[in-house]
Amino acid sequence: MLRKQCSVGMMLAAILTAPTGLSARLNDPSTYAVSLARKALDAMGGEQKLRNLETVRFKAIGHRNMLEQSERPEGPYIVEYQEISEARDFKTNSLRQSIQGKVLTQPKFETVTIVNGESSTISYGGRSGPGTPGEVFEANEELALGPERILLTALSASNLRAEDDTVRQSVPHHVIAFSWHTSPVRVFLNAETGLPTAVEWVSANPYSSFWRTWGDVTTRVYYSFWWLSAGGIHYPLQWDIVKNGMADHTWAIDTIEINASLPADTFLISDTDRIAYKKNSVVTDQVLRSNLDQRPLAQGTEFYPGIVQFPGAMNTALVLQPDGIVVLEAPISAAYSQRVLKETEKRFPGAPIKAVISTSDSWPHFSGLREYVARGIPVYILDLNRPILERFLASPRTFFPDNFAKTPRKPDIRIVSAKTIIGEGANRLEIYPLRGETSERQSMVYFPGHQLLYGSDPFQKLDDGSYFHAQTVSEVVHAVEREHLSVEKFFMMHMGITPWGELARVIEKTESSAKSKPQ
Repeated sequence: MLRKQCSVGMMLAAILTAPTGLSARLNDPSTYAVSLARKALDAMGGEQKLRNLETVRFKAIGHRNMLEQSERPEGPYIVEYQEISEARDFKTNSLRQSIQGKVLTQPKFETVTIVNGESSTISYGGRSGPGTPGEVFEANEELALGPERILLTALSASNLRAEDDTVRQSVPHHVIAFSWHTSPVRVFLNAETGLPTAVEWVSANPYSSFWRTWGDVTTRVYYSFWWLSAGGIHYPLQWDIVKNGMADHTWAIDTIEINASLPADTFLISDTDRIAYKKNSVVTDQVLRSNLDQRPLAQGTEFYPGIVQFPGAMNTALVLQPDGIVVLEAPISAAYSQRVLKETEKRFPGAPIKAVISTSDSWPHFSGLREYVARGIPVYILDLNRPILERFLASPRTFFPDNFAKTPRKPDIRIVSAKTIIGEGANRLEIYPLRGETSERQSMVYFPGHQLLYGSDPFQKLDDGSYFHAQTVSEVVHAVEREHLSVEKFFMMHMGITPWGELARVIEKTESSAKSKPQ
């Protein structure tokens, strides 16, 4: 009986107290959102302290999951380990970020990015040059939507409102929402403490080599390990960044300075780099919305009659057969594919595009497929890559719609799970799955009339003549032996015509080496 009375009492208390916030949210969601934002600012140390915050400098350790080129799209992922040093100046809207990175078997590297107003510069390995609008875009997001400014940005929005409460990490949260530029933003506020647990926004970065593949990208940053800093500001020391539902990277701040006195040259961009940046970044909104980026198509090299490769950041090849053209690889972007198709019409006037082959699941490698799908061209892909291709084709494009987004159609997908023959004549080709441990999501293309193999991108030849890396070299050699192919020469996504015999020497040298360090 006592238990029943307690239950009734608890229910009555809930009925009496719950409608206050609910009715406030329903009756005046804007005013209620302002009160929630101000409560969060109080929890962080006070609105005036945050408004007076001019600089933040910190050092952090972290890692980035190489989502775009790991062995399997669903993970576990290849990891890039990072040491980060960053300075932020909110008065001048400037950011300086230094990242020392290390990926297994590869040498350490350092990148330094500086954004100062509407200009950027970036250095890699000590060699600096003008940046791209992508660095400015991402810096503006970090400065406006980071922990120091997110609540102030919310209060300045004309459409700030409260949304339905939710549960995050098993804890009740209030949600406030608004628009920042063209991006919808949501902030999840712990209902008990008032502190922001997470910030989420949707944007598209057409300048990013990796994330532009996915069109509209949802970024959610989780904040934890809160710290009482100098001046009475509460600051999260751990940031977990999730993009499109995938764990992208994590930073853990080791040292932090609030309102640090920064050297005068912290955000210095040379006049040379500033001028070059301005010249290189003349990409209007109209051009972007037309999906006409400025990456040129290089002069093609004809290996054999009717087989032409276009070298570049990622190589593409054309294969002329009696009944049409087969395009080998569709990398980079839909716009790049448009240029490939235009060049195809010039080289082989009147010949139809009969197929496109995509041999890899690395994001930049298939980023141009949507243009072929929009034109109804059959796409050949490996069976294991069907899920990621379907996700790619379904990805929203509201910011910068491409032709497939404007006129969607049912894709013509041809799944490759074993030897697949396309065409006849001297340039007949055969597609084979590689099925290697590291290269399981890649396929190879064999031209029996030329004893020529296209090996996708499981390895590369470095500037010093060595190969990266011997494991995947052995996987390609094994696949050729398994399929009983006779190969004299091969080429790759990042390599031109090369004697096949080089690969046997790579394997032999590695197996006979006394060194234990991976080669």
